[in-house]
Amino acid sequence: MLAPIKVRHLGLTDFEEVWHAMQQFTATRSAETPDEIWLTEHCPVYSLGLNRKNIRIPNNPDIPLVLTDRGGKITYHGPGQLIVYVLLDLKRHQLNVRKLVSLLENVIINLLAEYDVYAIAKSDAPGVYVNHEKIASLGLRIKNNYCYHGLSFNINMDLKPFNAIDPCGYVGLKVTQTKDLNIDTTSHKMGEQLIAMLLTKLADGQKYD
Repeated sequence: MLAPIKVRHLGLTDFEEVWHAMQQFTATRSAETPDEIWLTEHCPVYSLGLNRKNIRIPNNPDIPLVLTDRGGKITYHGPGQLIVYVLLDLKRHQLNVRKLVSLLENVIINLLAEYDVYAIAKSDAPGVYVNHEKIASLGLRIKNNYCYHGLSFNINMDLKPFNAIDPCGYVGLKVTQTKDLNIDTTSHKMGEQLIAMLLTKLADGQKYD
């Protein structure tokens, strides 16, 4: 039986502080360390992943740009966007990166389906899309079979800062959020629902393919 996963609700946080806390947690954990999931929202920030080729750098002095160690390219985080960080022992859950990405995408897709919103994932562009617009992004880091970072899910936020970048490196990609899909909810409520689904799937040890 898998050990219980600890869920931490961090509130509104600074991206760099939480990133470094995830690094520290991962560097000092062992095979006996319980997994954790952190829920948060970030103060406005652009985060640039390890794939830094052909990136349009935002010209916005009011919003910092942080070069981080997750996979993927550039995205924006701000209040009203749900962030879910998964600090998991992949071996414990019999997961690899591809299976974990699919699991996280499917949790978002299934959650939106409960609100009668049809969403899809794309094999060539990780994330979740509604009507060709991106509503959730994923970026992970794996070290010694331990993962950190996770997903961002647009709920009720200012989307204008996305106009200064090519989200996730895709020119012309539009973004959306649950508010614009007539879903009347909050980041907190959506987070509770998402975590319930995610914990159930992880505890079930389901086949993730």
